[in-house]
Amino acid sequence: MAAKKRTDGATEEKTTTSQRPPAEIIYAAELETLQTGDDAPRPPGWRMSPMAIRAFILGDPARGIRKKFVGNPSLVDRAMVALATNRGLMLVGEPGTAKSLLSELLAAAICERSTLTIQGSAGTTDDQIKYSWNYALLLAEGPTPRALVPAPLYTAMKEGAIVRFEEITRCPLEIQDSLLAALSDRVLAIPEMEGASAMLFAKEGFNVIATANTRDLGVNEMSAALKRRFNFETVFPIPDFSVEMDLVREETQRLLARSGVPSIPGPDVLELLVTTFRELRAGLTTDGQAMDRLSVPMSTAEAVSVAYAMGVRSYFLRRTEASPADLVECLIGAAIKTDAEDIARLRRYFEQRVSKKSGAHWKAYYEARHLLPG
Repeated sequence: MAAKKRTDGATEEKTTTSQRPPAEIIYAAELETLQTGDDAPRPPGWRMSPMAIRAFILGDPARGIRKKFVGNPSLVDRAMVALATNRGLMLVGEPGTAKSLLSELLAAAICERSTLTIQGSAGTTDDQIKYSWNYALLLAEGPTPRALVPAPLYTAMKEGAIVRFEEITRCPLEIQDSLLAALSDRVLAIPEMEGASAMLFAKEGFNVIATANTRDLGVNEMSAALKRRFNFETVFPIPDFSVEMDLVREETQRLLARSGVPSIPGPDVLELLVTTFRELRAGLTTDGQAMDRLSVPMSTAEAVSVAYAMGVRSYFLRRTEASPADLVECLIGAAIKTDAEDIARLRRYFEQRVSKKSGAHWKAYYEARHLLPG
């Protein structure tokens, strides 16, 4: 279904039946708008100029382009510069700081394909990164191009596209280092084949965006050789309360609309949510007093998930507006994972901090503390 123009002039997202379409599908109309008349210089192999990509990610209200990433504009500029050179881009930061979102938006704008993704884990193998074989064809024909099953790295090098490597430090060191030749020499060896097919040379436009959250960096430390082939950029949590509040409101409204929920939690409940997450994330109250931090990352992405859950809960279960009690119920799943101490920390937060806040919504929030487990 084609994207439509909203009454406020912004372009409405392209609607599909998929739960989570890739960025190049969601924002197809915006990409088309930006590509039309984009006569600024662009690096070899890129579909759009860096100036147009900047507008796509950071927004351009005059052309109906919504802001998609809330962060330092200079970070976006440095990321594009890294990808236009012979270095890969490594995005690091706390979980939930939109590293994957920025990676997806960059790939969608540069090559209109953000789905060449490798999900890093302890079980990730070389086959999932480079290529594997169709064993029926392999037995019948031997190692031929027809028998080869390309993985994201192979496809990206062949087509001149961006490959995204999510959570790279969760992979064993030897798996991470399989990127070395692709990043340094821009070549992928296929020793099973002979002749010209034995080497795949990267087409213009190829590069790698990797992400790693700072809580996982010590899981499988990257080799010095691989680090040298990346430009490292840190994505920080949103520093401004009002900016985070606006982002949570906008993303929650978008998610709830896709679920058929006509309204979002009210501003008072969203204030409770965002304040709670910011204080528990930083270990500081809004007036600068030290407090316990939870062991889990209280990120903006988690705050959006909680607000989304509140809207779904209040609409489908009770057909009422979301309340502070709904927030307590939905907060439990986000704030309490496997560390039993987090239950005590959250209870102390309510007793020592929430109890001292003024306002009817804060009083109702405190009175709902009995819903906490333990």
